[in-house]
Amino acid sequence: MSNSGELLRDMIGIPSINPRGGSGAGEAAVAAYVRDWFGGRGIKAEVREVSPGRPNVVATVPGRDPRFVLLESHLDTVETDGMTVDPFAGTVRDGRLYGRGACDAKGPLAAFMLAAAELAAGPPPPFGVVVAGVMDEEHAYQGVLGLISDLADADVVGAIVGEPTGLVPATAHKGCVRYTVRTLGRAGHSSRPDEAVNAVTLMSRVIDHIAGTPPDAGPHPLLGPATRCVTRIRGGEGPNTVPGRCEIDVDRRTLPGEDPLEVWRRDRAELTAVLPGQVEVDDPFTVDYALDTPATSPVPAALRAVLEAAGRPSSVQGMPFGTDASKLARAGIPSVVFGPGSIADAHSAAESVALADVDAAARLVVDTVRSLAGGTA
Repeated sequence: MSNSGELLRDMIGIPSINPRGGSGAGEAAVAAYVRDWFGGRGIKAEVREVSPGRPNVVATVPGRDPRFVLLESHLDTVETDGMTVDPFAGTVRDGRLYGRGACDAKGPLAAFMLAAAELAAGPPPPFGVVVAGVMDEEHAYQGVLGLISDLADADVVGAIVGEPTGLVPATAHKGCVRYTVRTLGRAGHSSRPDEAVNAVTLMSRVIDHIAGTPPDAGPHPLLGPATRCVTRIRGGEGPNTVPGRCEIDVDRRTLPGEDPLEVWRRDRAELTAVLPGQVEVDDPFTVDYALDTPATSPVPAALRAVLEAAGRPSSVQGMPFGTDASKLARAGIPSVVFGPGSIADAHSAAESVALADVDAAARLVVDTVRSLAGGTA
C-alpha cells in the first residue's frame, strides 16, 4: 500500500464523528494521531483545545521567509448511519480507499500531511508551511474560528483549504443562512376539523410559496443562482388532533456580495406576509458567508500554474457547498479550496477516494509551495 494509503487508513480507523453540540468522542483521538505522526518526522506539532475535549492540531514547517502558507482541512466527519461499507476499516479496492471521511476530509488532510513532510525533508521552502487539522467544520465552525484567533498576529500569504474538489481549484463557493419558520393555527379534535385551524395546512401555503418563488438575486459567474429550499418539517401531536403549530427549516444558499443576515431579514418580511399574523420566522441558527477569492491571489495563482504545467484542469471553479475557506477569507487570508475526491462521494453510503488522487494532491501542493515567489534567501 502507498504511503497515502497507510496514513489515510490509520486516520479512517479513528472515529471522529462530530457530536454536533452533544456528547461524543469528537476529534481528540485523531488530532493526537496527527500530532504524533508529525512528531515522528521531526516536525513540530501541537494539539490546541478549542472546546472541552475537542482540539485543533497545528504543525509548522519553517521556511526561508517568516511568512507562511496555511494548509487547512478538518478532522471531524458526519455520522455513519446507513453506510454500506465498514466506516472505519479503510478497505482498499481497485485503488480506492473506503470509509467515513475518506474524501471529506481526511483524504485532503492526508495529502497536506504528506506534502508538509516532503517539504520538511528538503531545503527550506520559500515560505513556512502551517498544516492545521481543525474540529467542528461539519457543524458550527468552531475549529477554524479558533485557528483564526491563534493566527491573529501571523503573516499568512494565503491558504489552501482541503475539501473534495476533484483536484480542481475552487475560488468561490456559496454561503448560507438557515432558519426556522412556524405557522400558528388553533388545535382541535380531528373529528371537528372545521372548529380548528390546521397549522400543517397553513404551512403548505408557505412551502408552496418558497418552492414557487426563487431568491431575488442575480447569478454568479462561477456559482449560478442563489437557492432556497425546505429541509425539515415538524408538526402534529397525535393522529386524532388537528395541529396548532407546524415548523419547517429553510436553507438559503447565498452568493458573494449577499449578506446572510440581510437575506434573512428580507425572507422574514416575505414569509410573514404570506399569512399575516400566522407565521413566525426565528433568528437564524446557521450563518455562513460565501467565498470569492481573486484568482490572481498568490496561492491560487501558483496552484493554477502548477496544475497547468502538470496538464491538469487549471481554470478556477465554484462549489455549491460551504467550507472553512470563507471564514479564513473574511479574516484577510486569501483562500482556495482544493483536494482529492468528489463531493458526490462525501457523506455517502460508500464514501471513498482514489489513493492516486491523494498522492497527486500531495505532489501538487508541494510544487505549489515551492513555486511561490518572494521568500528571502
